[in-house]
Amino acid sequence: MSTQRKPEFVEEDLSEHAVHDYLEANPDFFERNGELLGSLRLPHVSGSAISLVERQVSVLRQKDLKLERKLKELIDVARANDALGAKMHQLTLRLMAAKDFGETLVVIETALRAGFDADLSILVLFGDPAVFGDVAVGRFFKPIERDAESLKSFATFLKGSSPRCGQVRDSQRDFLFGHETDEVGSAALVPLGKKSEIGFLAIGSADANRFHPGMSMDFLSRLGDLVAEALKRF
Repeated sequence: MSTQRKPEFVEEDLSEHAVHDYLEANPDFFERNGELLGSLRLPHVSGSAISLVERQVSVLRQKDLKLERKLKELIDVARANDALGAKMHQLTLRLMAAKDFGETLVVIETALRAGFDADLSILVLFGDPAVFGDVAVGRFFKPIERDAESLKSFATFLKGSSPRCGQVRDSQRDFLFGHETDEVGSAALVPLGKKSEIGFLAIGSADANRFHPGMSMDFLSRLGDLVAEALKRF
């Protein structure tokens, strides 16, 4: 009498789909049929044949590599966020220690340039420029009446309350950074207060990909809130 184990199912013209469905429904099939698992051979990318077990090990290793890369990306993002958080904390302390309006402007400009690596930065503050005649912080500070003709190109931005990132129009670039400035690849516009109540920050970068519409705006929004509250003190 033969002791050969009978197959669990027999079906003529068995389709690959049926085999797939059966194995999916019975994940322990190869555990109960170990000799079959060892005899199966699969083609490798190199052209040689490898066992199913080896193929599974290879797939798991590839998955591990993907998970390692993903974990590294998450760790890098977390470290970058920690660094930004520390810089924001230092900026907050320095703004709290600033004794007057002029010193506050210097703290903001220094933080953007040295702390946050801004290639170019401008603080646009709405009001009568004559009131700020004794304030000297170079090209960083630009006081202007809100209804000035040169702000017309910012009309859409000024109606909103969220930062905007990407490329700026020539008229916007010329107003913010000067006619001779052509190294601005991208820029971030950060409202100070709701609908840019008191003004806005413009941060320019030579890198066209530094500021883009798809980036997270959380940090820029917090920066705008912090600067706006510091300026309102004076």
